[in-house]
Amino acid sequence: MWTTKTFLTKTKRGNILKIVREHYLRDDLLCGSSACNSCPHKDDEYVLDLKPVSICALFEYPHYIILDTNVVLHQIDVLEEDALTNVIILQTVLEEVKHQNTSIYQRLLEIVNSKKRKFYCFVNEHHKDTYVERKPGEKQSDRNDRAIRLAASWYAAHLSSNKLEHQFPQIVLITDDQNNRQLAQEDGIVCCTVQDYIENVNGFAGLVDKLSKNVMPESCSKDALYPAHLTPAQIHTGVKNGQYHSGTFHASRDNFLEGTASVHGFEKAILLQGHIGINRAVDGDQVAVEILPEAEWRRPSDIVLEDKADDPGDKLDEEAELLKTVKPVDNKDGEITPTGKVVGIIKRKWRQYCGILMPSKIPGATRHLFTPAEKRIPRVRIETRQSEILASQKILVALDSWPRNSRYPLGHFVRALGQIGDKSAENEVILLEHDVPHARFSEAVLACLPPNDWTIPDEEIKKRVDLRSLCICSVDPPGCTDIDDALHARPLEGTTDDGLETFEVGVHIADVTYFVRPDTALDKEAACRSTTVYLVDRRIDMVPDLLSSNLCSLRGNEERLAFSCVWEIDENANVLSKKFHKSVIKSAAAMTYEEAQITIDTKSRRDEIAQSLRILNKLAKKLKRKRMDNGALSLSSPEISVAEKLAEEFPQCALLRRHPAPPPANFTTFLKAAKQQVAPSPSPSPSPSPSPWGNG
Repeated sequence: MWTTKTFLTKTKRGNILKIVREHYLRDDLLCGSSACNSCPHKDDEYVLDLKPVSICALFEYPHYIILDTNVVLHQIDVLEEDALTNVIILQTVLEEVKHQNTSIYQRLLEIVNSKKRKFYCFVNEHHKDTYVERKPGEKQSDRNDRAIRLAASWYAAHLSSNKLEHQFPQIVLITDDQNNRQLAQEDGIVCCTVQDYIENVNGFAGLVDKLSKNVMPESCSKDALYPAHLTPAQIHTGVKNGQYHSGTFHASRDNFLEGTASVHGFEKAILLQGHIGINRAVDGDQVAVEILPEAEWRRPSDIVLEDKADDPGDKLDEEAELLKTVKPVDNKDGEITPTGKVVGIIKRKWRQYCGILMPSKIPGATRHLFTPAEKRIPRVRIETRQSEILASQKILVALDSWPRNSRYPLGHFVRALGQIGDKSAENEVILLEHDVPHARFSEAVLACLPPNDWTIPDEEIKKRVDLRSLCICSVDPPGCTDIDDALHARPLEGTTDDGLETFEVGVHIADVTYFVRPDTALDKEAACRSTTVYLVDRRIDMVPDLLSSNLCSLRGNEERLAFSCVWEIDENANVLSKKFHKSVIKSAAAMTYEEAQITIDTKSRRDEIAQSLRILNKLAKKLKRKRMDNGALSLSSPEISVAEKLAEEFPQCALLRRHPAPPPANFTTFLKAAKQQVAPSPSPSPSPSPSPWGNG
């Protein structure tokens, strides 16, 4: 059967457009439960256990869990632990999570795709008994909550209708929405909060520490320390009429009571000072700023001010200390900065942060402070019962909320990274703090790889230019395993019209595109990683090792697929012609820098490799001299041949890498420091020699 879904949308011109779509409903969608004998499941379609073992003391009978959207959005760190199994993820929840947070959506999909976790996705939006229409005037979130309750009721009735010799699994709805719980209980649905459920879980120590902390309503003024943030509607109206300005908040590394916001219309960044001026903004947040009257503009503080070591409680007592350092308003030297205050948060840019735990000095306390490694991030208050263990470790913490009555933001423990000072733990901190993807490649990515014993198919060789007979070699640092380029050079017969000797020079790049097909899991993962990252003792590959260190590494004496750029060049390093093509090569040698230099310098060596390296060395010196003669900013060389070819053949896809002029504000600190230096008295000096960089 089918029904219709009607949407109202506004066009760019402000007109209201009514959209009607057909929505198909079915009655044969599977419930995924092994306790069901009415749905036509196949063996591999039973995801949920026949007799799920309960680990929660609140519900000691077998049961399946249904989660609402906010539980998934806020408690993803709990869900990623192995504790909860036999969980039903409704299509309503999945789509709402995807709409609100794509990062959490991807993490949820990874959990669902892990067979051991027993998470089942039920397509309730297309089942005739669980689909609900949105009522006139009903909010979308309320409609979705109603759909979740209906699906929970359907599951309970569906499972109870099966004639089983044993007790059938019950349904437990987990939601933190008080109104949703009340309506669910009125419908006879068993439900509880996520905190109540997790706090009664047995056998998983530390799981409670991962609970996200609930936020008090912004309108609550009980013991408030900070001004209330404006609502999104108030911010939108204020920005539109020019009362407020939107910008990105940048916290100071030297003074935790100071920061700036870069906003449109002001050449200088807006100065934000004190707890009230910053008003719970965290570095990177998009904020709404109100500019203060010009009489209240200030200059940045010139002291280093760090947060105190001990937890001062929920008090703000550093404002006076900061204001003592602020000089009186005097704009003669031009250092006065437009000053403002944060009135609302447009978008949080919170992530997980690395750092150390500062255990409370109160015996038996569960509330502790976390100090992030990044100085721009404020300390975070978390709850944990593992403080004695975690005090000696680098840990990962996620921010949850920042209530008005709390001096610090609230967060929760995610995981331990290792002992403080341990090399692997410190490396992990570097990777996480710089947002470098470094997890193991997923099964979906590995499924895109060819077999380990892959060889080049004959039909592929026929499509390419066969260069296996050329003397090609690579030159890289010692120990390099991901050899992505190789070279060759050889003299050509005949000369130019001017009697100059000519050479063929080739650069051969490993053809990774043969293995990385567009829009595959491997392609998307490589795009996410963007590059291979090198640490002192490890390498974070952009693609799996089978490609980076084997099939796409131009190793010596092994046939490899490549993309080749070949130039005809005269002895003065002038390019006469060029060609580009896919190729098959067989490198004659994978050399280190030292080996290549020794080969060049050993005059007794007359083999093809030695001759090729000497030609390349000679031409490289002439190309370098040309760049020097043309000035530092004129980097004309055969390297740009590839760029020219791309622009010629693929004008819609060609990219220009352009570095814009740095903003004047970047030089403020330097100029301020330079003014403090006394210029040395002039002294006779010899005439300067011509600069190798020209006059640029």
